[in-house]
Amino acid sequence: MPFQDVIQLHFTAAEQTQFNSLASQMEALLQPKFRNLNEEENQKYGVIKENNKLLVNKVKDYRNSQPALSSPDVDWAEFQLDGSDRSFLENGALRLLGLVKAMTETKRIHDYDNYQNALLDYKYTQYKNETQAGSGYDSKAEELKQFFPAVGNKGPGSANSKTSTGA
Repeated sequence: MPFQDVIQLHFTAAEQTQFNSLASQMEALLQPKFRNLNEEENQKYGVIKENNKLLVNKVKDYRNSQPALSSPDVDWAEFQLDGSDRSFLENGALRLLGLVKAMTETKRIHDYDNYQNALLDYKYTQYKNETQAGSGYDSKAEELKQFFPAVGNKGPGSANSKTSTGA
């Protein structure tokens, strides 16, 4: 018997609804503050390099420890707000990326389970078609056969068949 049902932890309808509701709440909260940059703006603003982050942090440290040495031409309240928002967005993005990775990898296991069970059902369909011709399995077998090209293939699930479930 093939190794199947690798993952048996499933999300309830209530959990799915709660997730979708929370995602909608996050989108509604954040969307008004987001800016999508066009190509010209992307070129203009670029990405801050590590050395430049160190400069920003050093200036911030001086501002916090010796404010008398800070330029009066800088809006320091805005400087602090920009830094705070930057940290918030970076940490939030990292957390969301972690969730995306975990969701994608868990989805991959569910894809694997579905594919293995689909192969099992196809083999059953072939068996029933051979042993009970004319009982309806013939059309199902014909429909499913299109997913298994005959070139170099020894059958579904064999070493030569494509078992990738995609992303």
